[in-house]
Amino acid sequence: MHSLIFHPDAQIEVKYSFEWYQEQYKGLGHEFIHELEESFESIRTMPSSWPKMGQYHRRFILSRFPFSVIYKIISVDTIHVVAEMHNHRKPGYWQERG
Repeated sequence: MHSLIFHPDAQIEVKYSFEWYQEQYKGLGHEFIHELEESFESIRTMPSSWPKMGQYHRRFILSRFPFSVIYKIISVDTIHVVAEMHNHRKPGYWQERG
């Protein structure tokens, strides 16, 4: 199984989104994190299963929340999570992250 490494800004995005969802409805932030963790597990076990986004990146679309996990397979055992992108805001902002 692949290991995941996270861009520092991706970690900030998760924290910000968690806090926002928690403010909307107590517990909703935890549900968001749970869906993200499930997406990470799917990406780790089957990284080539999701559609390409550009030449090097792939996109896993969450089912319940309007977010996608943008990642790049960087070696036979490592995946770089570049962003947890909101699907309706500033597409492509993460491209400078590599």
